[in-house]
Amino acid sequence: MKRLIDVDELADYLRLKKQTIYNWLHQGKISGIKVGGVWRFDRREVDIWLKSKRRLCKEMKSGEKV
Repeated sequence: MKRLIDVDELADYLRLKKQTIYNWLHQGKISGIKVGGVWRFDRREVDIWLKSKRRLCKEMKSGEKV
């Protein structure tokens, strides 16, 4: 079963303000579903999205040892 979280839980998880979550929804940076007037997010999809946004530090990109 999918684990759905609401805006409050997502904001806590990402350590952001709720308004940032709403802004990202409006800008299309994240996606969610509205259930009964409340935005919900699949925790697994959030984790996948986070991993896709990861960047390697400059040294690791060029193959140098850190």
